[in-house]
Amino acid sequence: MSYFARRGGAFVAAVALVGVVVGVVHEAVRDEPAEHSSLSPGEASAAGEDAADTADTRDTTDTAGSQGTTDSINASATDLAANLATTTTAAFVPRTDVLVDPASFGKPYSTTVPGVLTFRGNPTRSYYGTGPMPRTQPQVLWKYGNDGQAMCGESSEYGNVRTWCGTGWTGQPAVFERDGRTWVVFGAYDYKVHFVDAATGQDIIPPFETGDLAKGNVTVDPDGYPLVYAGSRDNYLRVIAFDGSAPRELWKLNGRTDDRMHNDDWDAAPLVLNDYLIEGGENSWFHGIKLNRGYAADGTVTVDPTLTFRVPGWDQQLIDDLGSKDPKRVSLEASVSVSGDTAWLNSSGGLVQGWDISSLRTGQGQVERTFRYWTGDDSDSSIVPDDQGFLYVGVEIDRANSRVQQVGQMLKLDPRKPDDPVVWKYDLSFFVDDGVWTTPVIVDDVVMWTTKPGYIYALDRNTGALLWKQKIGGPALSSPVLVDGVLVQADGKGVIHGYDLSSPRTQPTELWSIQLDANIESTPVVWKGRIYVGTRAGFEYCIGLPA
Repeated sequence: MSYFARRGGAFVAAVALVGVVVGVVHEAVRDEPAEHSSLSPGEASAAGEDAADTADTRDTTDTAGSQGTTDSINASATDLAANLATTTTAAFVPRTDVLVDPASFGKPYSTTVPGVLTFRGNPTRSYYGTGPMPRTQPQVLWKYGNDGQAMCGESSEYGNVRTWCGTGWTGQPAVFERDGRTWVVFGAYDYKVHFVDAATGQDIIPPFETGDLAKGNVTVDPDGYPLVYAGSRDNYLRVIAFDGSAPRELWKLNGRTDDRMHNDDWDAAPLVLNDYLIEGGENSWFHGIKLNRGYAADGTVTVDPTLTFRVPGWDQQLIDDLGSKDPKRVSLEASVSVSGDTAWLNSSGGLVQGWDISSLRTGQGQVERTFRYWTGDDSDSSIVPDDQGFLYVGVEIDRANSRVQQVGQMLKLDPRKPDDPVVWKYDLSFFVDDGVWTTPVIVDDVVMWTTKPGYIYALDRNTGALLWKQKIGGPALSSPVLVDGVLVQADGKGVIHGYDLSSPRTQPTELWSIQLDANIESTPVVWKGRIYVGTRAGFEYCIGLPA
């Protein structure tokens, strides 16, 4: 078996939750180094990732009326210490013998709830919304703030408190249909998860308040339960109900555990499959939670969660290979992807893992790691598994070690060949803070992504050959979105660009651009031709053509 394949072989990690400590956590403020630099709220000339990744965390208190709280989970498995996986088509009928049909690539997450319900829309992170897209100049249809004011909150970085505004690189909204209206739900740096009417830009129900920056990608329940799953910088991953006049916290999971490797934030967008919530945390652990969703006698939604597995997003080989290069920075910030019965994880340590989660179809709750590949460097880009079983993996240049120089910054992997999975690789420059920070788009036989310095690359999906390269107006941390032949790309100067991509293999032309107020790190969502996105100035926008 080669150096690059999974070393140590596949391992089984079934971690049962023996005890749950319920209560309130009161801890000293942490002072840990920031993982990435970021723009200040008013800066628009250069892009920066959300440095709140590793900033100080406030003390929190339970929300009154919560059904339950899981405040500390220190479950461990002894065997892990040593060993440390756009288009709506009405005719599509998914397979039922796997959790996610690979043929659902590019299709909506849910047949029950129309919308873009999670980061990049579905478990393969490949659904971007619906048109018709504007091909002429759009305009701002509404601008949402906190009672007309910028959505801002204070949080610490390097021990210093500063003000953060708007939405960061994990702030993509969820947009969906419910009760005859279109909802826009997103977390923001004012500590709140907002529930907004897409038609008016007004609150449908009051925001839900967390204990720190609400910075993670939200996910709306795909089975029709009035639930949103959202992470915050106050250590907690929450299940929030929105079936009444105000949102309710039903349950929360604390990421601040004694065995965390890095941090305790929740950046990634979770997935719900067969009543299981799966999520990676910045504490570097991959979690599976049986939700046990239902309804009370009064019609309100309920959950009764149980932690069914908890496995590490690292292994000892990774720690050894990283050496002095931040060996504990192995967090799971990228959103988990699922195709077939395999969950795909990318990490800040550059470890690509495949976990067999087929037991979630039977309720056993055991998972097995089936694939391992080390890219060498930080990877906040979500893995995109295509309909043929191949993986597309983006790699940053942060540690800038010899491994990342060897591997490249965009990879196509074949997990069916674990000893030699690389189908092709594409090399960028070796400058620190370069590389791929965004999740790629795939259309036909073309794969596209953006780099932090501000270029769009398009490669032949089969060969990895460069088809075209497009300079945009500023750096890019916002992932590209393709709907109805229009590629939407936001940049660090606060501009959203619309490119004609009716012929994906051909250099695109710009159809339109629109200037907003500051750096755009969040990935836009497109629904019925309208674009929803937040900026670092503190506002959420709806952009489109007037009705």
